[in-house]
Amino acid sequence: MRLLENRWALVSGSSRGIGREIAVGLAKRKCNVIVHGREINHTRETAQLAEACGVRVAAVAGDLGTGEGIEAILRGVAQATNQVDILYNNAAIQNSWKSVWEIPLDEWLAVFRVNLFAMIALCNALVPGMLQRGYGRIINLTSGIQDTPCLAPYSVSKAAVDKYTRDLAAELRGTNVLANYLDPGWLKTDMGGPNAEHEPATVLPGALVPALLDDNGPSGRLFAAQDFKNLD
Repeated sequence: MRLLENRWALVSGSSRGIGREIAVGLAKRKCNVIVHGREINHTRETAQLAEACGVRVAAVAGDLGTGEGIEAILRGVAQATNQVDILYNNAAIQNSWKSVWEIPLDEWLAVFRVNLFAMIALCNALVPGMLQRGYGRIINLTSGIQDTPCLAPYSVSKAAVDKYTRDLAAELRGTNVLANYLDPGWLKTDMGGPNAEHEPATVLPGALVPALLDDNGPSGRLFAAQDFKNLD
């Protein structure tokens, strides 16, 4: 797998879990990284791990569930660099476990604000710059969750992520800005729980594949991180 020297990546929700694995994995590929957390102190460990790889690292903070939080993130990004070449929309939340009939509308809206609407806001802000430079890689995190109605807001939001990514890819066709969606697998993270199938580290190297695509490579596709376990 090739290097990403002189590129900048923003990884939302990278203070821990899957996002941390991706951010550090990118840094090991010599990509400069912008780490994100809800609070700046949450980003320190990931930032230290990335800095140890000898790349430039910045940290931004903001709650993706609010407009003010998204604006704070974008201000931090603008202060760190005038380019974002790779965008991992990784941050997501789940609803509380309860009967699908008992999930209130405000809980649906809260999940969609973070899992979908914030993703769209970051793409709207950062993709125009990618188009101007003729290079971009957008990777939207999805899920393979099925038949779990108690988590319907989460699963439906991820289905919307898939469709949005395909529409985004259609809009970007021929620009060398590629938009794909990534299923990391069921991982033993705070969200995935202790009974999940895989350790967080197994998201690599597969999670990096859509960031390392050749110019004008596939777009609008699903990549499953666990399919690339044997990739060097």
